[in-house]
Amino acid sequence: MKIAILGTRGVPNNHGGFEQFAEYFSVYLASKDHDVYVYNSHDHPYQSKKYNGVHIIHCYDPEYKIGTTGQFIYDYNCIKDSRKRNFDVILQLGYTSNSIWYKLLPKKSIIITNMDGMEWKRSKYSKTVRRFLKVAERLAVKSSDYLIADSIGVQDYLTKTYKKPSEFIAYGASVFNAPNDAVLSEYKVVKNQYCIIIARLEPENNIETIVRGYIKSKITFPLIIFGGLNEYGKRLKKTYSNDSRIRFVGANYNQDQLNNLRYFSRYYFHGHSVGGTNPSLLEAMASNTLIIANDNVFNKNILEKDALYFNDSKDIEELLNEDSLFNLKDDFSNANINKVRNFYNWDLINFKYEQFIVQRIRTNKKKK
Repeated sequence: MKIAILGTRGVPNNHGGFEQFAEYFSVYLASKDHDVYVYNSHDHPYQSKKYNGVHIIHCYDPEYKIGTTGQFIYDYNCIKDSRKRNFDVILQLGYTSNSIWYKLLPKKSIIITNMDGMEWKRSKYSKTVRRFLKVAERLAVKSSDYLIADSIGVQDYLTKTYKKPSEFIAYGASVFNAPNDAVLSEYKVVKNQYCIIIARLEPENNIETIVRGYIKSKITFPLIIFGGLNEYGKRLKKTYSNDSRIRFVGANYNQDQLNNLRYFSRYYFHGHSVGGTNPSLLEAMASNTLIIANDNVFNKNILEKDALYFNDSKDIEELLNEDSLFNLKDDFSNANINKVRNFYNWDLINFKYEQFIVQRIRTNKKKK
């Protein structure tokens, strides 16, 4: 098949979750002799026209000049280019800015959209933006031939809200099995005697809830918080850094270091409350760490009984004071690693996507 992947800044991954998926899946498709194209921002660090058998199409992206609005122009440029390529399938990763151009999508291509999480629920957005995101979601559902949901919670929501079926295919991860404690000295921590958060510093990720509970608890170990210091993050740092246990260290995109930091931590906090199968949660599950997660349907569908859960800062305080819970680490982490091996490994996720897309092509050919 001839397939295009839209909706990311491009491959190889230089940004985040969808970019990581686009890299893994596109390379997988190329290895299976499919003709696969990924759209990249014109200023992506990778400037070649081929990446491990994948065709790279660079399109002008003015986000570096004008901010978030530039995403709409970039998506327009990608969709406009796709009209002349005669793709069998266009796989859209997310819908936020490309949804307004849905009428320009090529009519002969099958449009499949991964609906991501419920973006309009994110409290970091203004009411106006959240209203737009709700409209964008509806447009994406309307204009797509098929939908993919990366969590059961999102799938249920799409069925209930739009009466439209979707295919559940989760995100993927790779089991981390080569621990090296060299990175611990860089952050001045000791094995199993520190806790960790790795997340965008946004309200819906419950960073402040976790920190408040941590400060009130009797635990003496440091809490290392990884995430770019946006305005919200700067406010948190200013408010809570007077407690010597709390360390805001900024972003770190070195996956080997992050995997090792997860692996040797005492507790890993996952406060995400919005969205589907979160990539950082699967990475934590794959890294032999004991997870304390926000109590919501998205996290519980994945972790099930193999994690500790919190709703508020009091829960955090009590969990940390009852520090004997660390004894659960081996049982919980082994169970989560098995989940990654059996349900969330990249080979399986890639295969499910490929089979779903191929079957949709066959179905459409029969209709014709």
